[in-house]
Amino acid sequence: MQCIRNISQEVWQDCITLFLQTRVCCDAAIITNSPPWLLASYPEGNLNQLTQEEVQILLAKDEREKLFLQGITLAGIKCLLIRDNLYTEGNNTMDLRTKGQSRGSQAVTVVQIETAYLVVMGQKGTEGGPLNLKAFEMAGYIREAIHQHVARV
Repeated sequence: MQCIRNISQEVWQDCITLFLQTRVCCDAAIITNSPPWLLASYPEGNLNQLTQEEVQILLAKDEREKLFLQGITLAGIKCLLIRDNLYTEGNNTMDLRTKGQSRGSQAVTVVQIETAYLVVMGQKGTEGGPLNLKAFEMAGYIREAIHQHVARV
């Protein structure tokens, strides 16, 4: 969607705030595969420290099987890839799990929304399935918000 660039940071930030209110996740960000890379994030979370290189590796369409072997780093946090359907039509999600954290591992889900991606980290104790379901549901709301915003412009 070419109009996604016209969405203000305020709209993206509202989407993050809305998702955090679900109490399923403790951190969230909206990223894209081209500058400005990080469109919005929870200011008190770790995902606001996502680097351009991490985003490019996460969203690369080529050689995705390497992600299963090497894992992925998000905002300096090493993650194991559990399931990758990010570029599978109709699913467009990826499930990860943090590893080696003193606070215990946490579920992470990435959902594609047009040319943007919602990245969410679950609250401690939240399993990947419920987090994925909530993120997929929230992505639908964000898509609708984008379409409404574009229709008004």
